[in-house]
Amino acid sequence: MYEMRTLSTDAERDEAVALVQDRQRWLTMRGLPVPARADIPALFRDPQAVPAGLFEDGLLLACMIPHRAPDLGWGRGPCLFLSCFHTLPDHAENTVQLITLWASDFAARLGLPLVHAEALARHPLYADPIAPFLRRLIDIGWNLRGSGTGQHGEPVARLELIAEQRPGLTALIGCRVHKPQSAADSRSIT
Repeated sequence: MYEMRTLSTDAERDEAVALVQDRQRWLTMRGLPVPARADIPALFRDPQAVPAGLFEDGLLLACMIPHRAPDLGWGRGPCLFLSCFHTLPDHAENTVQLITLWASDFAARLGLPLVHAEALARHPLYADPIAPFLRRLIDIGWNLRGSGTGQHGEPVARLELIAEQRPGLTALIGCRVHKPQSAADSRSIT
């Protein structure tokens, strides 16, 4: 069984930092866009951040920092924003599908209509080296909302997913992720 949970221990946060660094090396070796902001891994150690991770039998497959965003300026109102999303190298395909299902359900349970995310894109999207990845995202339910400047000032593809409750999902993915609200609200959604 898979589990999405808040990364609350130093060991889990260190594992997320290592995953982000491994992913960035993997992207660099393939000539794919890598965040220019050098301190992305450090964001997972920030005490103000509430990162989450997808685990399978204790192995961290993906990590991100989910935010409850009022409006990103390019979307259509409030959303669950998946910031700094990284997958374990060579595990992206299945992991992204699982995160898609989880994020859609989690946003719906939070009362949010949409999930937003960004993917680095350094060229026109149709010619970008990540075009095949964007097509796969579209195939599994994401909508491409164009390109623009991302949260770290880099060119990105803007992605949107409609929130949808998936009652049977808990049989596949357990969820112990803290609500992405104020620091005072640390309750989990289960």
